[in-house]
Amino acid sequence: MERNVWRTSSRSGSNGQCVEVRDRGVEIDVRDSKAPTAGTLRFTPEAWTAFTGTLKAGAVE
Repeated sequence: MERNVWRTSSRSGSNGQCVEVRDRGVEIDVRDSKAPTAGTLRFTPEAWTAFTGTLKAGAVE
């Protein structure tokens, strides 16, 4: 993942229900693509790996 650049998931459809992710090295930022100034969630790289691993495993719906 290129650092400090916002990107949209390749799984996002054309319905506008998207999140954007940015890797800043020390933190991973996540925001709503429809409201980018509304706030940002921040994860440590370790927490991001755990979070995405849980999603990929299907443990969260």
